[in-house]
Amino acid sequence: MEEGTGTPLIFVHGSLSDGGYWADQIGPFARHYRAIAYSRRYNYPNVNPARPGYSAVVDAEDLAAFIHTLHLGKVVVIGHSYGALTALFLAAKHPELVRALVLAEPPAISLLAHLPGDETKTGKAMSEDIQRRMVGPMQQAFRRADRDAGIAAFIDYVFNNPHAWDKMSDSARVATLRDAHEWDVMMTTGILFPNIKPSTIRRITAPVLLISGAKSYPFLGLITEELARLLPNRETIVLPDAGHQMWYQAPDVCRRDVEAFLVRIGIQSRLYRFLTPGNLGFLLVNRSNAG
Repeated sequence: MEEGTGTPLIFVHGSLSDGGYWADQIGPFARHYRAIAYSRRYNYPNVNPARPGYSAVVDAEDLAAFIHTLHLGKVVVIGHSYGALTALFLAAKHPELVRALVLAEPPAISLLAHLPGDETKTGKAMSEDIQRRMVGPMQQAFRRADRDAGIAAFIDYVFNNPHAWDKMSDSARVATLRDAHEWDVMMTTGILFPNIKPSTIRRITAPVLLISGAKSYPFLGLITEELARLLPNRETIVLPDAGHQMWYQAPDVCRRDVEAFLVRIGIQSRLYRFLTPGNLGFLLVNRSNAG
């Protein structure tokens, strides 16, 4: 999906999702920017053949190729969840393509093993728990081609409810299963949470806005806090009434925060650039004359 002109903003969706995740955001952002959303290689409606070694690192290389193909130059990448992890790897490997990042809770799980001070033990315990109770069961299920059980292992873990998947509506389950093919590939021949070193993150110099939900999953909150410590040029916004799906739960707030961030770092919208002091006065006078 593509709409608008001006500075390119590329929207990258998370797992169990596709480019349609951003459908309600493309139009509003396109009023001032060139808004672009796409589906990552194994998500609806893509039918790309499976290749081994799939992870967020591969997604980042896909995104780099996408930027080059469209001749976009430097872009702003707005990523949610696994899409934010993709954006993080893009900035690390291709800094020449990134003008700014907006990261909504990237699951950079490897950072949990490097938390400082009093959080060291907590982070390591969380990392081990994620591997034992979520990633391991997911891999076992997908390797025996039991997609339903694999998704259940994930959903039940993040909601901390052993019956969370079973309690979802039939329509929600169908929509989720439609976007599970990436895990068919990733959980059998790829890597769900590829390692990213703290030293790598410290070298990302592009401006970054970190968005998190106060009601989100605890391990993602710890990761966001660690990213805030590591990134040299970042701002952090915590939405008090939202969880991990903050772009659905507080869409207008997220959009306003992102647009304000872009203005603060000098990425002005078309409207903002047009409203110089001289023509702003012209507009106000004419608005007054029009009643």
